[in-house]
Amino acid sequence: MVLNYIWIGFIIIAFIVALCKLIYAGDTAVFNNIMTATFDSAKMGFEVSLGLTGILSLWLGLMKIGEKAGLIQKFANIAAPVFNKLFPGIPAGHPASGTIFMNFSANLLGLDNAATPIGLKAIQQLQELNPKKKTATDAMIMFLNINASGLTLIPITIMMYRAQFGAANPSDVFLPILLATSASIFTAIITVCIVQKINLLQKELLFFFGGIALFIGGLSFIFKTLPAEQVSLYSTLIANMLLFMIICGFILAGLRKKINVYETFIEGAKQGIGTAIKIIPYLVAILVAIGVFSASGAMGILIDGIRWAVASLGLDTSFVEALPTIIMKPLSGSGSRGMMIHAMETYGADSFIGRLSCVAQGTTDTILYIVAVYYGSIAVKNTRHTIPCALIAELAGAITAITMAYIFFPM
Repeated sequence: MVLNYIWIGFIIIAFIVALCKLIYAGDTAVFNNIMTATFDSAKMGFEVSLGLTGILSLWLGLMKIGEKAGLIQKFANIAAPVFNKLFPGIPAGHPASGTIFMNFSANLLGLDNAATPIGLKAIQQLQELNPKKKTATDAMIMFLNINASGLTLIPITIMMYRAQFGAANPSDVFLPILLATSASIFTAIITVCIVQKINLLQKELLFFFGGIALFIGGLSFIFKTLPAEQVSLYSTLIANMLLFMIICGFILAGLRKKINVYETFIEGAKQGIGTAIKIIPYLVAILVAIGVFSASGAMGILIDGIRWAVASLGLDTSFVEALPTIIMKPLSGSGSRGMMIHAMETYGADSFIGRLSCVAQGTTDTILYIVAVYYGSIAVKNTRHTIPCALIAELAGAITAITMAYIFFPM
């Protein structure tokens, strides 16, 4: 229901803004721009879905090997102490816990190509437990909110972009991103726990949160002591090495169990094509709405309004130029990435705006994309409190990103 109102709102607001620009500003190109954005966004939605087909087939094939080899069950057992508290609706030992564990691990390493197909497998397993197939369960909402909060320990892609745009130290955004994304994920979990009446003071959860905080602190210290040029090198090497070790581990586990690894892979890979086709209409719908909203000029008006409000309060407005990246982030991953690149092109990779845009890009994930793709793959229409909770986490991450930029990159 929430997604329905957001979708309608984007299109109606875009029409009103475009009409006002035509009547009062004489902008005769605005509706042409809107229709061009509509066609381009629809094409992008199809191409993104098509591009996911190969990746989905690869990882769903590997996941099928992992299931038959018993590895997914082992991951479920490892995650059980914490997941039983955060996901009380998942029965003990259910394979969904193991798949969720793997999805979170891939996200932590910044391995989007692996995280998305594994996440789609997890949401399908959660749907098997769902008595109301059109309505999101509590477990689904917790899962999607943790995904949308975007906790990434190693922002490999952003550091690569910064290097391409000539940043003196491409990894200088590592620590600000880590702190901002930590604020986002903790906010997401706490918000969903409050709504779902999950007791946050259970010892398992306290140890879990404490362990994450200690790990993040230790990782921050290690990366802070490394030479700048080695941070990106080691983080990329470690992430990709771990990823290939997982692939090899699945295959070796399959051999140990004496299953036909190749046939099992093919069996799982076939599911990738069907899943990719399912999400096309959902992805096209949300990308078209976002494209129309941006092409109409509504995004620019929103940012100008925020700049005026901030200035009226007597506050520094330096961060406002980075707002396009921040505002686009929950709407469109490619859109926010484009805004980040534009900021570095316009102001420089080592400028305050360039750095803040990079921190904002790495703080959270694309909420509406995740909701459209994950729920679309299982035809869930009633998303309940998924989006409101995710937007609260998004806001916490954005505020922390701006704060970290002022602390780490004073002007």
